[in-house]
Amino acid sequence: MGLTSAMFTGLSGLNANQYKIDTIGDNVANVNTTGFKSSRATFQNQFAITLSAGTGPSGVSGGTNPSQIGRGTVLGSVQRNFSPGSLETTGVPTDMAIEGQGFFILRGSQNQQAYTRDGAFKLDANNVLVSLDGYRVQGYGIDSQFNIVPGMLTDLEIPIGTLSTARASSLAMFDGNLNANGTIATQGTILHSQAFEEVGGAPATAGTLLIDLRDPGSPGVALFNIGDVITLSGVKKGGRELPERSFTVTADTTLNDYLAFMNDALGINQDPALGGTAGVRVSTTTPPGQGVLIIEGNPGIDNALDVGLASIRSTNPNFPNPINFTEQQAANGESVYTTFQVFDSLGTPVQVKLTMVLESKSNAGTTWRFYAESPHDTDPSPVLGTTGTITFDSNGRVINVQNNTIQINRTNTGAADPLVVELDFSALTGLTTQSSAVVMTVQDGFPTGTLANFSVGTDGVITGIFTNGLTRTLGQVAIATFTNPEGLVGGVNNLFFVGANSGSPIITTPQTLGAGRIVGGTLELSNVDLTREFIGLITASTGFSAAGRVISTSNDLLNELLMLAR
Repeated sequence: MGLTSAMFTGLSGLNANQYKIDTIGDNVANVNTTGFKSSRATFQNQFAITLSAGTGPSGVSGGTNPSQIGRGTVLGSVQRNFSPGSLETTGVPTDMAIEGQGFFILRGSQNQQAYTRDGAFKLDANNVLVSLDGYRVQGYGIDSQFNIVPGMLTDLEIPIGTLSTARASSLAMFDGNLNANGTIATQGTILHSQAFEEVGGAPATAGTLLIDLRDPGSPGVALFNIGDVITLSGVKKGGRELPERSFTVTADTTLNDYLAFMNDALGINQDPALGGTAGVRVSTTTPPGQGVLIIEGNPGIDNALDVGLASIRSTNPNFPNPINFTEQQAANGESVYTTFQVFDSLGTPVQVKLTMVLESKSNAGTTWRFYAESPHDTDPSPVLGTTGTITFDSNGRVINVQNNTIQINRTNTGAADPLVVELDFSALTGLTTQSSAVVMTVQDGFPTGTLANFSVGTDGVITGIFTNGLTRTLGQVAIATFTNPEGLVGGVNNLFFVGANSGSPIITTPQTLGAGRIVGGTLELSNVDLTREFIGLITASTGFSAAGRVISTSNDLLNELLMLAR
């Protein structure tokens, strides 16, 4: 009986060491498996035959120890080692690794939730981030304003090449110097036309119909007929040619309607803060004479108006150049002109023209007035509201800015209306130089761009990079942690599932609640230690051979007993 028991004891050793070799074989086979966690087999002894339980010491004799004969070994458990593996940089933006505790969360085709340390992800045909076997990576999505929506897990989508976006400008910053040594602007251009009269000879007024307007030199012939087109072209402002504009005469068109058109086309700012009578009007006094059209521009050389003899053309063949203006007063004063570009909410470029004019100076410093226009303003007039002022102290530093927010109308363009842009002049100086110079340095708008690339931050936030240089948040990778990760049930394809002893998953963002950080463009390697595995293989094979020797020795002794019986 004893020899037979020894054979079964040796058999338990064979089985136990076989389990260990199986575990080592699995570890060695997965030495290059991404995110693989090695395992180890641990063993426990089986119950023993107690020959004597032992006795305690007495007054006349000493105690004796128990006498037991072990019955071999049994597999105690196979423990998974969740220590981190080394990180390998791949440069692939969809690759991710977790440095620390936690697991990526995946959703299968049957909505089952799985967990993995393998961050070798890719984008499928729908631009959804998936694992190599098609499980969808879970995280937090974004709202229409690209803000992360926490709380509810969703499939992470990275629409490379299909998502386009733009950003409306809200700030434009300027740099340069406004020459404090310039001449103060005291007057704008004044132009007078010939005197006009109505049918019957009365001086023309603002309410005179254009079809009733007459030139005193040809009182019997109409200057304009219904349907005539009046074109304004070749007009210069500060030496810059203004865009061509057209006006159509109707039966109800008054002279005032045409003058309003002229005022808008010339971009004359009628801000009450300017004082004076800037604009286009009909004279009712003498001088210059009743019925005379007057154009009065804004101060500053860069606001000077030039309306030539051929600048106003009509389709009426009798009067191809019906209105002729002559200059009565030239504009004066130090000024500087610059243009810059901003963008509306659809990414459409919008041009803004800025003219700055020296308004006053004293021992306390200088004050400049600026005029803003935009040819892309959807109002008839390019003028962008009232004027503003910039005040410098005696050291040439900006001490006060007024009305530096402009509104550009974008009615019926599809973009948000109006486009509001703050003009930041804090970097300007007001020192004495040969001339003034101003340039826009920075504006925060972006034209339309398409998602071209992305990166993943340590906090799991996926940031998209667009072709226009704009960056936008596309989502955030979520991480699951467990009270006892060793209690997870391993599956195929580097997946784990919740086990009876793992505890429920704690869903969180990277670097919170004990979760590790995300390393983008990187993969976690297997944590298998080949040196330890080879040593374990040696000891397991030695144990296996020794257990086999126990069985063979027991068999030899049993044969000896049989020989004695013969």
